[in-house]
This record gives sequence, structure tokens and C-alpha cells, in this order.
Amino acid sequence: MPFLRPKSLASLVESAVSTRSILLGRAAHAQIIKTLGLGLDAFLSNHLINMYSKLDRPISAHLVLFHTPVHVRSVVTWTSLISGHVQNGHFAASLYHFLNMRSDSIHPNDFTLPCLFKASAAVCSPLLGQQFHALAIILGLINDEFVACSAFDMYSKTGLLTHASKLFDEMPYRNIATWNACISNAVLNGRPLEAISMFIELLKGNLEAPNSITFCAFLNACSDGKLLVQGQQLHGYVIKGGYEADISVLNGLIDFYGKCREVKFSEQVFDNMREYNVVSWCSMVAIYEQNDMGEKACEVFLKSRREVVVPSDFMVSSVLSACAALAALEMGRAVHGLAVKACIEENIFVGSALVDVYGKCGSIKDCERAFHEMPRRNLICWNALIGGYAHQGHADMALKLFKEMTNCGDSQAVVPNYVTFVSVLTACSRGGMLKMGMYLFDSMRGKYGIEPGAEHYACVVDMLGRAGLVERAYEFIRNMTIRPTASVWGALLGACKVYGKPELGKIAAENLFELDPHDSGSHVLLSNMFAAAGQWEEANVVRKEMKDVGIKKGAGYSWISVKNSVHVFQAKDTSHHRNSEIQTMLIELKTKMKAAGYVPDTSFALYDLEDEEKESEVWYHSEKIALAFGLIALPPRVPIRITKNIRVCVDCHSALKFISGIVGREIVVRDNNRFHCFKDNRCSCGDYW
Repeated sequence: MPFLRPKSLASLVESAVSTRSILLGRAAHAQIIKTLGLGLDAFLSNHLINMYSKLDRPISAHLVLFHTPVHVRSVVTWTSLISGHVQNGHFAASLYHFLNMRSDSIHPNDFTLPCLFKASAAVCSPLLGQQFHALAIILGLINDEFVACSAFDMYSKTGLLTHASKLFDEMPYRNIATWNACISNAVLNGRPLEAISMFIELLKGNLEAPNSITFCAFLNACSDGKLLVQGQQLHGYVIKGGYEADISVLNGLIDFYGKCREVKFSEQVFDNMREYNVVSWCSMVAIYEQNDMGEKACEVFLKSRREVVVPSDFMVSSVLSACAALAALEMGRAVHGLAVKACIEENIFVGSALVDVYGKCGSIKDCERAFHEMPRRNLICWNALIGGYAHQGHADMALKLFKEMTNCGDSQAVVPNYVTFVSVLTACSRGGMLKMGMYLFDSMRGKYGIEPGAEHYACVVDMLGRAGLVERAYEFIRNMTIRPTASVWGALLGACKVYGKPELGKIAAENLFELDPHDSGSHVLLSNMFAAAGQWEEANVVRKEMKDVGIKKGAGYSWISVKNSVHVFQAKDTSHHRNSEIQTMLIELKTKMKAAGYVPDTSFALYDLEDEEKESEVWYHSEKIALAFGLIALPPRVPIRITKNIRVCVDCHSALKFISGIVGREIVVRDNNRFHCFKDNRCSCGDYW
């Protein structure tokens, strides 16, 4: 190779930085040594230190610095090292190098100080940031717009808002980066209205034009404050100003409309985009998932795959959450496979979503496996596994995991939160562990400083009600420190139905009617309670009242997925194209079950009918029809998974236990309350649901 001049060698090093190729960078370094030997001048030394620092090779950067004579090192040398460390997240190391720089009697410049302010904010050290601010004043650099902007950003991020405001007011000139920092930090600090005011002040000044970062920060403020009108006004400003082609602004609009629950506007923005990036697809998947439109989230995700979009960790975790809400186990498994292929399954958000999806789909073994395969765990994945155990009826496992999580002797102990206690109290309720449940409820405020919420109170009422302590549950409600919610009164009404307490049930129902007069569930539950007690006249009065005020009972559905198709059934459904096979299977099952000792439980039949009519009424419930279809449509020994939008009735629960033993299959039913795993004539709930 012909002799290369220093400028040509420096260009090779710069190419390595721009292409982020450490291989090219090392080759350039080798060529420099081959050409000039080990004795480097300041020019090439600075380039090499910058290259190794930017490409996150700190040891190599240190070695080059070590071999650079002290008299040759300059502020450029040290700033290259410090900025590279800050860029790659090595904030403590960057501050240590600044100390070494000061030992060389070298002052920072207007490029060094912004890096130091960023490092101070990252390590949450406002005191250190104040010292850098003082140094900037001494060196006469504080009026530099980038230095001042970085100092302002540091004060905002470390919580010294008064200092930030004072510095902002003292700035002789504010560039758009300063305004963006001001607006963004107001959003991050939970002050969306202040962010909007600053944006309006920026427009009034007419000195700096807002850019895409400004618009996105403004939209974040509108999202946080649910300020739909202001966001729509900005949308108009964006179109008028000719920014509607900016993909980052359009992505911000998609996110804003979705968080304001205006999904149709998000769809319009998305559909009219000329080009998409991965953030565009991620935003739509997340918007659908956050607005309980899981099917749409899965559709968009599959469409993104057809467009050969590489899935990001955020997109995968969002679609997994959608699968969890839908109990779409097979789709969840497919997404899991994509996560493995993309090497993101160990990402903490993806890992937590995997634990959650398997837990909510009733596959507890996969849930445990996903949990134990995570290299590190956050509170979300602990809560997901505890919740999975609770919904499966494994109360002992849920409490064991809670104990492991909160073990004070373990350096990895995790502090439980509001959601954790909802899960463990649910586990205690469903496991009949009244004493332990009450102890945990009392420990919330006393030991962990967590104020009980409506969900916790509902769990305790449910716990007491399931134990037959209905009067005690009512007293507990009367002594609550917050106003009882529908879930609290609903738990009491359910207990009154099970234990035949119609008078107390009427009190619970009246409170439910007051909270939500048009809720059909509470009316139906009250009617069923009267029916179970044989008080048919009272039951009919409740149903007549429902009819008079136009309240309709929501239909019960059960659905099952077979070969990527979802089959939905209602009670007495005969519309399926394989209905004749389904009816034959139902007759066959009924015959075998009666031979095995099955007796239909008609105590909760909704009408005053003859015994034979009651038996027919409960036999054709939707979950039994879905099960019959599953038996004829799925291969032998494959578990049958059914989802139901209301609770499984007593007779269906008993029947499914019998059928699991007769057909030798695992049957998993997810109702609107929990999972029931039927196997060998037993259910995971222990008949306690």
C-alpha cells in the first residue's frame, strides 16, 4: 500500500465511526501503526480515541490515551473520550475521566460541558450538575446556547425545577433545542398544561420555528392530559405548515389519537401515510392493544410481517399483551417463536409479556418456563406468574412465589406493589385461605405502605363470602375507608346467591343498581338468587323490571380455536355446519356420564320448569356444545381450550369434570373470572370458585 498521509489515515478512522464498523476501525489503526509507528501525534490520537469511544470500546480508547504523551493531550482528546462514554451510557466512567482531565490542568470547552450535564442527570446528581454550572459561569461558557440548554435539561431531569426556570429566564438566546427541552421536560414532570403554554409562547416569539421534535413533545402533552381539542388543533397546524409528510410527526399523531381513545383517527392517519417505519407499525399495534381491540392488534402485526417489517421488542410485547387479553395461546406461541428468531426473547419487556401471555392463556408450565428463562426479572414478570397461579387455583404456589419475591435476606428481593396484592389476595380467596388473606391485607398498609384500593377490598369481601361469612363480609363493607364499588357489592351479592341470603342480597343489589342502573349482570344475579331459593315470584319481578327499563341480559358465548379458525357457540346453538356430529357427541357423552354417576344440577335453572325441562335447559349450555365440537374436531390427546364470556355454571363444572375422565383429555376453560383445568375427574379450582 502506498504511503498514506495523516489526513487520509484520519479519513479511514472517520469512515469506521460513520459505518459503526469496529473491524474497519482496527484495520485503520493497524495501518497507522504500520505507517507511522507507535508514536502518535495529537491529530491521529484524537481520531482513534474518538473512534474507539464512539464504537463502545472503552478499553481500547484508554490504551490509546495511555500511549498518548501528556503534553500532547488536549481538550479535544479528553472530550472525545468523555462524549463517547456518555453516548454509550457509561456515565460514571465519563465523570471519572473528567477528573483525570482536570488533573492534566485542561479546562472543558463548549463541547465537554453538555456531555457532563447529561452524565450528571443520568446519575441523578444535581449537586454535581450545579458544580458544572458554576464552572461554566467561571469559564464564560454559560451563555453558549448548547451549554445553557444542557444545563437547563439537567436541572429539569434532576428535579430542580426552580433552578431550571431561573436559568431559562436568564438565557439571552433560546434555540429550538432549548424550547424542545423545556416542553419535553414539562411533559416528563407531569405538567402537560405547562408544556402547552410553552409551545404557545414559542409560536408567539416568532424567533424559532418548531420542528418535528417540538410537535411530538406537544402531542405527548396532549396525550398525557387527554387534551383532544388541543391535539386536533396541532394536527391542523401541522397540515397547514406542510409537516404532514414528516413520518415522526405522523407517528406522534397516531399515538396521540389512540391514547385519547379516538382509534378511528389513528387509523385515518396511518392509512394516509405515504411510507411507514417500524415505529408506525408498533404504534398501531400498541393503540389497538391499549384500546381492548386485540383482534385488530394481531391483524396489524400479521400485516407488518407480510410487509417484511423486522419486529421490535416493543411491537412483540404489545402483540403478546393482545394475545393474553384474547387467550390466543397459539398466536402467542407463534409470536414467541418470532421473538426467539429475532433474538429479543431475553428483553425484559418481551420476557414479561411472555410470562403474562402464558399465564393468561392457562398454560402454567410455559408460564413458569418463560419466567425461569429470563436473565433478569422485573416486578411485572413476578406479578404475571403470581397472577397466573392465582387464576389457575394454585394458591399455595402463588404464596410461595410471593414469599420468594419479598424475601428480605435476598439481595434480589423485589418490593410488591398494588397489583401484587390484588393477585395474592385473589389466590387466597380462591384457595380458601382466609387467615393468610386477612394477614396479607393488614400488611399492605402496615408493612409496605400501600393503601388498599377497591380491588383489594373486593378480594376480601369475596374471601369472606366464599368462606360462608356473609354477614361479616357485609360488616367489612360498612367499615371500608373508601366508597364501595360495584365489584365489592358484586362479590357480596354472589356470596348471598351461593349461601342463600336473599335479604342481604337485596341490599347488595340495591347498591349495585344505584352505582349502575343499566348493568344487566347485577339484575340477572339477583334474579338467579331468588330462583335458586325457589322465590319465583321475586325472580319474575326482577326480570319484569329489566324489561320495563330496557335492560337486556347479555348473551353467554363460548368459543374454541381449531386450525386457526374461531368457532363461537351460544346455548342451544344448532347453527354450526357440523351440528349433526355435535348433537351425536352430546348424546354419547350424556349416556356415558349418567352411567358414571352424573346427576344434572338444576338448582340454578333460571325458570320455574319441570325437572326434565330444567335438565334439558342446563345440558345445552354453550361450553358443553363447544366441548362436543372440540372432541370431534381436534386430534386425540390434544388439550381442549374453551373461552367463555360469563362464569361457568355449577352443572357445567360438574359435567366437565366427568367428561375429562371419560374421554381422557385435559379440558381448559377460561371464564370471565378464572381458569378451570379439568383432568381425571378433577378441576384445578378444587370446586372453590
